This record gives sequence, C-alpha cells and structure tokens, in this order.
Amino acid sequence: MKKYLALGDSFTEGVGDVDSNRPNQVRGWADRVAEVLSAQGDWEYANLAVRGKKIGQVINQQLDQGLSMKPDLVSIYAGGNDILRPRADLDALMRSYEGMVRRFTEAGSTVVLFTGFDTVESPLFSKTRPRTAIYNEKIREIADKYGAVIADYWRWREFSDLRYWSVDRLHMNELGHALMAARVLDVLGRHQVTDENWADKLQAPVLPDHAVTSRSEKLKQELGWATEHLVPWVRRRLSGTSSGDSLSARYPQYVQLAAATK
Repeated sequence: MKKYLALGDSFTEGVGDVDSNRPNQVRGWADRVAEVLSAQGDWEYANLAVRGKKIGQVINQQLDQGLSMKPDLVSIYAGGNDILRPRADLDALMRSYEGMVRRFTEAGSTVVLFTGFDTVESPLFSKTRPRTAIYNEKIREIADKYGAVIADYWRWREFSDLRYWSVDRLHMNELGHALMAARVLDVLGRHQVTDENWADKLQAPVLPDHAVTSRSEKLKQELGWATEHLVPWVRRRLSGTSSGDSLSARYPQYVQLAAATK
C-alpha cells in the first residue's frame, strides 16, 4: 500500500471547499487527489495541514510526525502566511524549508512543492507580489537540488478568475479546489509519480456565468466583505492569533477516502 501525506496550511487543509461531513468541515484539493488515488485501491492518505500555520509552525508541528509516517509521496505548501506578515526573513525561512524537503527526500519520499499564487490582479494582496516571486525562485532552487516535483501555481493563470475563489478572497472555493486537484494529478502523471496520468478522472469544473451587478450592488458587496472577512483577518494579525489555533489535523492517520457524491 502506497502512502500520500499532505502538509501545510489552509491551502492544503481545504479551506473554502465546504463539506460539513468531513473533519473541520472542509474537503479541498488534497482530499480530491486522495479520492482518485484511493479509488485505484493501493493508496492511503493523511493530511496534517492546519489553517493559519506559518513555515516555522509547519516544521515544528508537522515535520517529525510526517517523517514517522514514512510517506511514499508528500506534498508541502507553506509560506503564504509568512509572506502576508509585515516582516518576513525569506532567506532564513527558506533555508528551514529546504531542510524539511531534504529530510523527506533522504527518507525516500517523493516531494511535491508549490509555487505561490500571482497576486498581480488582487487590489488587497498585490503588494506581496515581490515577496512571492522571491519565494518562488527559492522553491525552484530547492526542487532542482532535491529532485522535487513542482506544482506551478504561479503560472496557472486560470486561477486569476474570481469564480474560482471563496467569498473571503483569500482561499479557493469548491471550483478552485477541484481545478487544483486536476492540475496536481496531471503533474503527478507527467512526472511518473503515479502509475498513470489520472488528470482525466477529474475534469476541470464548469464555471458559472459572470454575475452582472450594478455599482450600488458592488459597493454593498465590498462593505459586506470588509465587515465579515477583512476586519476579522486584520484583528487576528494584530492580536497574533490564528483561525486554526483551536483546530487539529484533519487526517492524522492514514485513511482511504471514497469519492464524494457531490
């Protein structure tokens, strides 16, 4: 039985892809990938990712446990929450990140790494773009050094479509996670990490038509978003708290996931 382990923050936990029947009430791209792998009968899946975690927390709270689980395949994404902080020493952080990748590759795991999303079209997060570009170059260097596989989020421009994003504008929605799962499966197949290319088993989702809204409706939406999502997010940044402080890993032990019916 082969083992797939997912590490990281809200991106890998699955925030934005709501499913009340699953741990932490989310599904996410990693679950969707695991469902396809599990359907082949020879893969198990664990997910230690928790929303709000920074690189140091992923290393301190997920690395040792993850190594003890001896995964054949491990996906790692962390850094978005560091990049959003007022100050971040990316050189030091990425040296630690490299150490995490090195330990998994030395243990015999195939590692999948993600570049960060290009925020060029985001009014709120576009100023973080230079940091993300530096982060991405570090990721590429680490991948080259250790033979890791890259899921190149930065270059997947289709994710710039707002219809793939949750109402909080920070996380992908159900459609975004479905598309990400298809892209990851394609990467795994093309790099022969899996026995075949299974991307065709998760077709890209069909997007709804663009909503036509008036200027007054857009203003109302902006005010609602700021009240419901922006203000609490800023408050957490100022207080040093996280939305994941009270949460545990969704799948701390290996399971085989059946495909969801929805």
